[in-house]
Amino acid sequence: MAQNDKGKTYNFDVCSQCETVCCRDANPPLTEKRMRVITNYLQERDLPVENVFVREKYAHPAADEQSYCVFYDKKTGKCSVHPVKPETCKAGPVTFDINLTTRKIEWFLKKVSICRFAPKLREKQVQFSEHFEVAKEEITRLICNLETEELLAILKIPEPETIKIGENELPRAIIHKLRIT
Repeated sequence: MAQNDKGKTYNFDVCSQCETVCCRDANPPLTEKRMRVITNYLQERDLPVENVFVREKYAHPAADEQSYCVFYDKKTGKCSVHPVKPETCKAGPVTFDINLTTRKIEWFLKKVSICRFAPKLREKQVQFSEHFEVAKEEITRLICNLETEELLAILKIPEPETIKIGENELPRAIIHKLRIT
């Protein structure tokens, strides 16, 4: 995928023009490590670090009064922490579920009703394959580093506007973490 100033997994200029905005009502999960990385990034740029994270059933970026992620810049349409943004944000329109019966991570692509980027990405097979590999790496790292209770809470969140695009065996660490027999 061609490199540009927007990052490895961002190859189309649709996100900044998007009307559905995945940066609203999303609550991407954060590990302790990712929160430290984001905090350090903000501090290095003299940006505010107070009240940027919320911990409910799992940690995620705080939202403003209109439900936009605190890192979303409404003026530019860009993420203020783009180089270090959460793993699920890097994964873009790719999301996941864990099938406890089959012991597989199931991969899903968001439908156009949620993400205008998804069908444009899917049309470009080479870019899609490259992005899908990055998305799988990012999400797998995330779920390996989340606490068990956090991962279980995330798995309860419905994502009906998606289509299944693949599956992989669960890493042993996740099988152990979820106590799957």
